[in-house]
Amino acid sequence: MIPLKAKIENKGSVVGIIGLGYVGLPLLIRFSEEGFKTLGFDVDDKKVDMLNAGNSYIKHIETEKIRYAINLGFRATSDFSNISHVDAILICVPTPLEEGNQPDLSYIRSTLQTIQPHLSENQLLVLESTTYPGTTEEEVIPMIKNAGFKVGKNYFIGYSPEREDPGNTKYDTRTIPKIVSGYSEKCLQLTELLYAKIIKKTVSVSSLRVAEMTKILENIHRAVNIGLVNELKMVADKMDIDIYEVINAAATKPFGFTPYYPGPGLGGHCIPIDPFYLTWKAKQYGVETRFIELAGEVNTCMPRWVINKAREGLEKQGKKLEDSNVLLLGLAYKKNVDDYRESPTLELIRILNNIGASVDYHDFYIPKLNKTRKYNYEMHSVNLDSIRDYDCVLLATDHDDYDYDMLLREAHLIVDTRGRFNNTHKKIVKA
Repeated sequence: MIPLKAKIENKGSVVGIIGLGYVGLPLLIRFSEEGFKTLGFDVDDKKVDMLNAGNSYIKHIETEKIRYAINLGFRATSDFSNISHVDAILICVPTPLEEGNQPDLSYIRSTLQTIQPHLSENQLLVLESTTYPGTTEEEVIPMIKNAGFKVGKNYFIGYSPEREDPGNTKYDTRTIPKIVSGYSEKCLQLTELLYAKIIKKTVSVSSLRVAEMTKILENIHRAVNIGLVNELKMVADKMDIDIYEVINAAATKPFGFTPYYPGPGLGGHCIPIDPFYLTWKAKQYGVETRFIELAGEVNTCMPRWVINKAREGLEKQGKKLEDSNVLLLGLAYKKNVDDYRESPTLELIRILNNIGASVDYHDFYIPKLNKTRKYNYEMHSVNLDSIRDYDCVLLATDHDDYDYDMLLREAHLIVDTRGRFNNTHKKIVKA
């Protein structure tokens, strides 16, 4: 039997990736590009069929890359018994929140239960899902031991948090440094060796918990700073100051300042969720994470603040928000992507529906709004030719594909949550 280390070094190991979404699919493509045979696992048969047909279902991942991977031996499956045929298992499943901001590890746990009967000796299993410090030791290690393996001897465990940034044209999977960790020194060596084959730079840390905490810190850093500028936005508004001009001026300082920009609320699968994983875990140690919770409160209240600004703008035109037709521009949580998980636009729709306004949305990349864990809407993206039919156009996501000159020319009122317009124009309400 060829040792696992030798298989990885020679790129003869088969890499299995569980969860073929925004994290797992780019990772799988990267392994394929470097000559590894790859096998993708997902419970969604529609995704599996699309991938095996050579089609992409994610905007920023080109179909050509899927077909290239297929030519190199990639295939997708929903049959998890095939786990027995892979040498490295990378778990990239969601870690959402339950009610009350409690961690929901159901995807990780169900994945572990599904693959347990099909594990074999000398495999490397790496968790990539973002989670609280201690998860790998508390959830993954016991499962492997209960299956009869000796972790660090004949089975190897690592943790390497994902750092994908959809829509970022400056960095990609290959160029974003990768944090790696392992249960033992041998586990760490194998984990580092595997990722070093596809990532330009790997960063080894001393323990699984350090790696888990690193990822949480990255997202808390963003959540807290975005919460800060969202709060300052409301203060600046009362003082008749353009917060975007302030931030851009401050950003000219070459040290000691990093620009963060306000918006209608937090979105995506990381920043609105991951900080609360640490908040929950910290309470088990008797620690209150006040900064994290305060930032969460500020960011959560942003959609309602935006709605109030829309109400003020319409009232100046002699209209009531409750009787108005409102068009939300941008359903995605950030510009130029097709991902609307946790998007603040979903909450804007809920609030507007509740007060009786007529609501539509437009997004170039999301033609249909499907049910999410929290919201259940039956909506389709409308045509932009009907801009004049709306009393208010609310810019929630500033896709670069929008014709902002046309919007300014055609709309009766624009509520700008992203700082794309000059706020001196009488049609513009900054929110």
